[in-house]
Amino acid sequence: MSLKRTTSKVLHGLRVGLIAVTAFQFSLGGPLAGSLQAHENENGQTRTPIKHVIVLIGENRTFDHLFATYVPKSRDSVSNLLSKGIINADGTPGPHFKKAEQFQAVAPFRSSFFISLDSSEKTPYSILPEPTLNFSPNGSTPPPFPGATPTALLAAIEPSLETGDLPLLTTGASGASNTFFLPDPDTRVQNFNALPNGPFPLAGPNLPYDSYTGDTTHRLFEMWQQSDCNIANATKHNPSGCLSDLYPFVITNYTNQIDNFDNPPAFDDNGGGNSMAFYNVQKGDVPVLKALADEYSMSDNYHQAVMGGTGANHVMMGTGDAIFWSDGNGNPTAPPSHIANPDPLPGTDDVYTVDLGFDGNFTECADPTQPGIKAIRDYLKSLPYRPDPNCKNGHFYMVNNDSPGFLPDGTVDTAGIAKGGSVPPTNVRTIGDALNEKGISWAYYGGAYNAAVALQHNPTTTDPSVLVGAAYCNICNFESYTNSIMGDATQRAEHIKDATDFFAAIDDSSLPAVSFVKPDGLLDGHPASSKFDLFEGMVKKIVDHLKANPGLFAETALFITLDEGGGYYDSGYIQPLDFFGDGPRIPMIVVSPFSKGGHISHTYSDHVSILKFIERNWDLKPLTHRSRDNFPNPIAREDDPYVPRNSPAIGDLFDLFNFGRDRDGDGSGR
Repeated sequence: MSLKRTTSKVLHGLRVGLIAVTAFQFSLGGPLAGSLQAHENENGQTRTPIKHVIVLIGENRTFDHLFATYVPKSRDSVSNLLSKGIINADGTPGPHFKKAEQFQAVAPFRSSFFISLDSSEKTPYSILPEPTLNFSPNGSTPPPFPGATPTALLAAIEPSLETGDLPLLTTGASGASNTFFLPDPDTRVQNFNALPNGPFPLAGPNLPYDSYTGDTTHRLFEMWQQSDCNIANATKHNPSGCLSDLYPFVITNYTNQIDNFDNPPAFDDNGGGNSMAFYNVQKGDVPVLKALADEYSMSDNYHQAVMGGTGANHVMMGTGDAIFWSDGNGNPTAPPSHIANPDPLPGTDDVYTVDLGFDGNFTECADPTQPGIKAIRDYLKSLPYRPDPNCKNGHFYMVNNDSPGFLPDGTVDTAGIAKGGSVPPTNVRTIGDALNEKGISWAYYGGAYNAAVALQHNPTTTDPSVLVGAAYCNICNFESYTNSIMGDATQRAEHIKDATDFFAAIDDSSLPAVSFVKPDGLLDGHPASSKFDLFEGMVKKIVDHLKANPGLFAETALFITLDEGGGYYDSGYIQPLDFFGDGPRIPMIVVSPFSKGGHISHTYSDHVSILKFIERNWDLKPLTHRSRDNFPNPIAREDDPYVPRNSPAIGDLFDLFNFGRDRDGDGSGR
């Protein structure tokens, strides 16, 4: 998600609230204590013993970023930096370190948008650009909260953490003297100014796992460039020819856009070498997810569905498709602004003409004469399976973060729509519509949703339990873009709820059949605005509550994933499906009594695979004729389980489970 749009407001509001409220004046009552509405829990007939699916979505980390050194406890293999010899178990460069080498462009530079550079147009870095503190808090304002903040106050602000994890909200600041938005080097990273050209440990004597660290760029056109895809680079095990070797180059050139054109520092998104950083699970990093991967099932071939950021990936997860600018009644039309033009400005190597300040959020990808379109379409056409771009004429699709047309309380954001910063409500069909039609219960649970509604109605409050509503992720709620759910008061009340309602539903066994759960911006694990151990804290609370209700847990599957890779490097295969993606691998872990054993699935899948699982389990049809849930399950190559022979194809995640003799739940006994 875009820190520029939310972080400053969140931090300022919480700071004001903390000043206004003392330890002895704070009341635990308030808008975060939302009441649980009793409702009939209709599970519907299922193909498997799974009666409840929970999808928990964190933020912005690739598979290699978190699981670079993971070794399965089972006999299954895993594809990561360690197994490929790119790094050693201690994080130092391995014998095949050069496989992850990164490059920068050399003059003369391209005059139009590119998604690949020839070998003559690029040269390897001698050392990586320095990693930066980009947006990482220095401790002068929350987060983190002051160490003396009362536990009762922390618990009211963040009810999705167990009491023992609340102190995580008070630790991890960089302590640097930087102002918040300046991209100072992160000197906490060991050898920060002399990093070899490849992946490096996100660690140092003064950089423990419990640290806020710098953000990095992650947008559609930039990520296509970072992936450096060209059929000329194709091999048997990498038939798409995506090299993923321009990550720091694209990021540092995004900064040059700022430096060259004197724009406000609040728009500076320099990540430097941040994209090549990784955690080391063998040294104790990512302990909660590592333990769950050891005990349950994990995919090492699960991908973000859209190149780029949060909003478009959440929409794809809920619709299997991209949304477009319309007149509010579903008729496509051009937005008033925010149309991307990634062609470089004259005299620059890669400074986009229109993407400055995150303005390039829409593109008419059916028209190859429009900036940035031809390069991607020509590449898709060059692939042996010729994926359909899936772009309709006259449609301006959202490719980066634009706010939904509905505010948290269901009011249409007319002012935002007029400026092009919010998308008019859409009629694109969602999984919520499909479940409603079959009478299957479901809900979207957003962290700090109740507070967001309260804050919308009382924007001058100084109550921290309301101010945290600024951390509610409106762009993450795919239903906030739609008329049928968010625009209907009855549907909104029934299906759009707070994370506090989610925990209450687990505890009293009223959990719906399908639940989407999104932490607020302080707990989602997003670099800079959050820490990954905070996301793990919420994971731990969910698992603990499920296990405390063994009857419910016995028929539940908890899918733990992230929205996208956040601009971090990953070494996995990328299968282009259409104009929008896929993108790099991200983690996917399934916690269920039917996923025990530490199994590692190699089947190619992405966010729409969650839709395919729900649809197969409850016997639903694909959402529309063009949604990605129409793609077949992959048929694996005999010598390479990661690359489908029948591209484009994505799995339905059934192979992450073992349902006894009928492993796939389809009556075949496989």
